[in-house]
Amino acid sequence: MTKSGAIAVTVTDLYRGYIACLNNQDWQKLHRFVHDEVHYNGDRVGLSGYQEMLERDFREIPDLYFDIQLLIAEPPFIASRLQFKCTPKGTFFSLPINGRKVTFSENVFYEFLDDRIRNVWSVIDKAAIEAQL
Repeated sequence: MTKSGAIAVTVTDLYRGYIACLNNQDWQKLHRFVHDEVHYNGDRVGLSGYQEMLERDFREIPDLYFDIQLLIAEPPFIASRLQFKCTPKGTFFSLPINGRKVTFSENVFYEFLDDRIRNVWSVIDKAAIEAQL
């Protein structure tokens, strides 16, 4: 609690809220967690482009679920290892998955600005997916 009696929100609380937002596909709340000028792997995609990317991911992978396996915070940065067990409908990372269940990880770093994600750097373990085909 802060001196004023308000509960302090940590960057890990914000991140967990963001992951819940993704898993619930609650796109109306995404702006609470993601900065209008968000960058993804060095490219400015903006909030609308970021949302479009996520919506496309859920269309292509209907059972997509972000499972936090490891979370390390050193504000304004967060490092997370996310685990996925999902069933992409067609091709995924140019691989012919076509409805097979695959398991893989994503190592992702976030930088927060004004309590929202401003930068995302993501590396997905494509080799783990290839090994399952």
